[in-house]
Amino acid sequence: MAHPRRMIVGISGASGVVYGKRILELLRDLEIETHLIMSRAACITLAAEAVFTRKDLEALATTTHSNKDIGAVCSSGSYRTLGMIVAPCSVKTLAEIATGTTDNLISRAADVVLKERRRLVLMLRETPLHLGHIRNMAQVTEMGGIIYPPVPAFYAKPQSIEDMVDHTVGRVLDLFDLDPGIVRRWPGTQGVE
Repeated sequence: MAHPRRMIVGISGASGVVYGKRILELLRDLEIETHLIMSRAACITLAAEAVFTRKDLEALATTTHSNKDIGAVCSSGSYRTLGMIVAPCSVKTLAEIATGTTDNLISRAADVVLKERRRLVLMLRETPLHLGHIRNMAQVTEMGGIIYPPVPAFYAKPQSIEDMVDHTVGRVLDLFDLDPGIVRRWPGTQGVE
């Protein structure tokens, strides 16, 4: 039986809601069923930095869940998914996942993804980092998660913010063996002195 083509997408309160939006767009284009969960802080950040609305984000998702709904389908390991991406991921959400604090749906769904040995990718958006952040990143990594800060790849010669976002989220989707065809792949250094 084929593995269900569904992905959980969490958007937490860090800057960079555009990453979550672009992931939802690309997953829709790839015909992946998406389950969107937004934290309260994500809605505040969205209002401060985006030209799109929460309704716009929700329209991109197949299903939207309240972060308070810890009984949603994606809170159970029996609900099969490809995994989960938190884009962006705040240090608060990182800490909840690292410590197993599952009092909201984003952290509960992430905990389920980890316990089921599915892929969890956290696009951590914070700088500079203190030792507590680094320890939480190490803890999540030891649990099987992937910490993926959205760091631009300048070898791709981005011409816009959209180019940088596309390359980054394309590389995140690579981690799930999904290729929307937007990543400019490293050509090697042949001929470069």
